[in-house]
Amino acid sequence: MRGFGFSKFKPNQIPKGGFEELLKLFLELLNYTSGDAGEALAWLNELDKQYNLTNDDYGMGDFIDELKQKGYLDEDRQNGGFNITAKTEQSIRQSALEEIFGKLKKSGKGNHRSPQSGQGDEKNAERREFEFGDSLDQIDMTQSIHNAQVNHGIGDFMMTERDLEVEEMDYKTLTSTVLMIDISHSMILYGEDRITPAKKVAMALAELIRTKYPKDTLDIVVFGNDAWPITLQDLPYLQVGPYHTNTYAGLELATDLLRRRKTHNKQIFMITDGKPTCLKEGTQYYKNSIGLDRKVVNKTLNMAAQCKRLKIPITTFMIAKDPYLQQFVRKFTETNGGKAFYSSLNNLGEYIFEDYARNRRKSVR
Repeated sequence: MRGFGFSKFKPNQIPKGGFEELLKLFLELLNYTSGDAGEALAWLNELDKQYNLTNDDYGMGDFIDELKQKGYLDEDRQNGGFNITAKTEQSIRQSALEEIFGKLKKSGKGNHRSPQSGQGDEKNAERREFEFGDSLDQIDMTQSIHNAQVNHGIGDFMMTERDLEVEEMDYKTLTSTVLMIDISHSMILYGEDRITPAKKVAMALAELIRTKYPKDTLDIVVFGNDAWPITLQDLPYLQVGPYHTNTYAGLELATDLLRRRKTHNKQIFMITDGKPTCLKEGTQYYKNSIGLDRKVVNKTLNMAAQCKRLKIPITTFMIAKDPYLQQFVRKFTETNGGKAFYSSLNNLGEYIFEDYARNRRKSVR
């Protein structure tokens, strides 16, 4: 007789003691506690009680002592707790990078290929005849000798300019990116934590650029009622606030940051789950969370059009499925000439990686 058998769920990825295994779980918990070491350790203790993470030879006290010895924790003498260190912050970013981008194909460090061929920086698979001005290191000598043998024969071997074959070269480009993260209250509404995946993707992207594309630039902007830049070190501590969504302010700040960059390729990535609901007028805030407010929407669309005039494409990663919100994003994307992805939280990192890699392949003219 066919049917379904049910049994108690037993997690198979719960670490069983040892510093390295517990450290992975501790770093993951720090993402959810916004860098609060005390709260993360409290959660770890609860998990230990439930799943027996430690054993008689290595207890939670041993783990905390080792965290301090290896420079992951500092004691807060004023409050009697713990603070994470710069080493821990970097470990969180590296952990996010491995989790989100670790299984994706990687190319050599610092590569920025573009569709434009010629006297560039990196060889590709294309070949062509030699032209005046080509450098000698571009000549494919093996193929050139073969051409000479075919064209002139082996008995009276000679090589002319027409026999020379050149390997095409791709230009390497630099890219300046601003990553905008929505920290309005809706990012934790309806029982869904959207800010933690957004933070993890931001940390992974930042670590990817820092280690693999060090000549690229990444600025991070958060927006709620207002918009302000944050540093890489601020990311683990980022929290949602009691804010509305001032998308206009975020775009205005992102555009201002990109104006200062001297690179040819500029782009904005925006992670959001909702519509714009707020504007700042002088010292006052204009807010309306009901429906799509025409005043707020039109000003936001005007900002998208301004970015298009400045040749700054905006890629929106929409992590909400409401049809009327997606309709606004489509209009916003059409106005800017950018792109939009309606992604779940699970594949947000994959979308961002693919789009970042694709946008780097732009020609310098």
